[in-house]
Amino acid sequence: MSAEATNPEAHPEARPELRRRGRTRLDLRRLGRAALLGPTSRDRLPDAIGHVAEAHRAHHPDADLSILRRAYLLAETSHRGQMRKSGEPYITHPLAVTLILAELGAETTTLTASLLHDTVEDTDVTLDQVRAEFGDEVCFIVDGVTKVEKIDYGAAAEPETFRKMLVATGNDVRVMSIKLADRLHNMRTLGVMRPEKQARIAKVTRDVLIPLAERLGVQALKTELEDLVFAILHPEEYESTRALIAAHAGERDPLPAIADAVRGVLRDAGVAAEVQVRPRHFVSVHRIARTRGELRGSDFGRILVLVGENADCYATLGELHTCFTPVISEFKDFIATPKFNLYQSLHTAVATPEGYVAEVIVRTRQMHRVAEAGVVALGNPYATATPDATATSDATATLDAATDPDEERVDPTRPGWLSRLLDWQQSAPDPDTFWTVLRAELAQDREITVFREDGSATGTISLPAGASCIDAAYAQHGEAAHGCIGARVNGRLTSLSSPLSDGDTVQLLLAQDASSGPAAEWLDHARTPAARIAISSWLEAHPDRAMATTSAARAPLSVVGARGGGGNAVADLPDATVRLAGCCTPVPPDAVAGFLVRGGAVTVHRIHCAAVAQMRAVGRTSVAVHWRATADCRVTLLAESFGRPHLLADLTEAIAREGVEVVSATVEPPVEQRVRHTYTLQLPDAAGLPALMRAMRDVPGVYDVRRA
Repeated sequence: MSAEATNPEAHPEARPELRRRGRTRLDLRRLGRAALLGPTSRDRLPDAIGHVAEAHRAHHPDADLSILRRAYLLAETSHRGQMRKSGEPYITHPLAVTLILAELGAETTTLTASLLHDTVEDTDVTLDQVRAEFGDEVCFIVDGVTKVEKIDYGAAAEPETFRKMLVATGNDVRVMSIKLADRLHNMRTLGVMRPEKQARIAKVTRDVLIPLAERLGVQALKTELEDLVFAILHPEEYESTRALIAAHAGERDPLPAIADAVRGVLRDAGVAAEVQVRPRHFVSVHRIARTRGELRGSDFGRILVLVGENADCYATLGELHTCFTPVISEFKDFIATPKFNLYQSLHTAVATPEGYVAEVIVRTRQMHRVAEAGVVALGNPYATATPDATATSDATATLDAATDPDEERVDPTRPGWLSRLLDWQQSAPDPDTFWTVLRAELAQDREITVFREDGSATGTISLPAGASCIDAAYAQHGEAAHGCIGARVNGRLTSLSSPLSDGDTVQLLLAQDASSGPAAEWLDHARTPAARIAISSWLEAHPDRAMATTSAARAPLSVVGARGGGGNAVADLPDATVRLAGCCTPVPPDAVAGFLVRGGAVTVHRIHCAAVAQMRAVGRTSVAVHWRATADCRVTLLAESFGRPHLLADLTEAIAREGVEVVSATVEPPVEQRVRHTYTLQLPDAAGLPALMRAMRDVPGVYDVRRA
């Protein structure tokens, strides 16, 4: 099915059915008459689904059409006498929906279920009859679509009904494929509805169904739905865009000439390619006009280059960038890094000698099919690996886990975002929260993949762009992530609030204390619904802990010993008080410098300390300093750790085991569960400093120890 703009003079209600390769449009009135008369012969397909059969055979030349014939006969018989609000026989609706899916390349089972998708809801046909006649697979899809069809799109019912839609989609993505095609045909004939009902249905389509079509990669449906919604909700802007496209139609279009030049370049390079000019659809033209202002002829479309293999895509790109002037800022490689909805292509833009800039899309023919049809192009994701198995036998072999309505089918093609939605929707505390978070999740237009490393297994986690380590923690560990105290990203320790990038490797660190819980500040950095709902639920269940995490910062805890002074540093100034500078904490055998300060005291700094230059700049008197022959020394160490109970006791115990005296200790309040300790220590021997620092680093939860 083409996703291109239609004739701007055609009203949305009368837009032609989807066409491919010049096939004539589907005449609903003729189909209605054919449906009422029935087939003329029982040994061939009814005339009414000739278009469906032709479109299906274009994608599946060996398909068995007998099951479609039987499905049509059951649908036509059961819907006979029913009429649509437009005045057409009702059978024209499932026929049109099935044709849309056939144009997209849907497999036979999906088309069979599409023909029958309204029979169980609107006629006397039962699911048992469908199962007996067409098998478990068709019955499963029809049942899923029937549950979705029962959705009341009223404002009060939206949250729970879309929850049902989400679950039905998760159980079989083909359910949503049929629903999207069903909505497209209904939107095409929405002109018979009252204006207020048109607007209500268009808003629901815009807020949920179009984002779902985008997520499932069904661009052909998504773009036409966007145009139809645009015409209803923004009629003035739609009319101005239509007038803009109509005015362009009467002008010289530079894109065909650019396409000819591209064909010549690729032909000379020996790259077999098909080059097309793809007009933009209405919403795309509107967006470009708002971004660029006045449009030029090359802005109304793009050039599509279809090749055979992935390597040909990059060969084409090289030729284009060699023979034309590339616009580097427009280059995007969605082959090496596919979009979250299966989309793969190379995007670039080239400038011509005439001054036009043409956008070019390069993809293989298989990529093109997936770009247009998304999950529909994947066929039956639940079929067994046996190539000779029929759809019914495949269904029997793969539906064992689906016979129980509480069991979720295992879909090897399920996108990561859909799995996330299915996971968190079960724990959404109330319908309003579910509805709000669902719309926010669907508004995300980009996804990243991070690699997890937990010491025993390595895998991947799919997250929305902008997700943080908190989101990764809940995606990997569920509620156990309440005890997460930190993370290493690409081997480096970082805070849980740190945002992740595509391709990062994440190791999440969990507290040993089972009573650990999240801080309220985590909500500021959580992006995924699962993380936000889990954190909010924990904070509501532990109000005392939640208040503690958000209370005002406490004063640092300090433990001060009795000793002071300059340790074993001696100044060449009689009777002067010597102090070791806290900024650099010199110890033997550091090279040091002394300066006279107020009160007649001498402060001792390491020679490379930044304060030395400042002292000299302000004219402080320099005093020679040396170390005593004794080996003891005083040093200040900074220890950074993740917060946990008994951490201070464990650290001081580790220090005591090294025979070191604590002169003073300061523990700052936790920030994002990280704690900073400052210790001033008296060592009996400066040579023992490295061993002391190692002992402190070995304390569980401590990730860094350094001199101040």
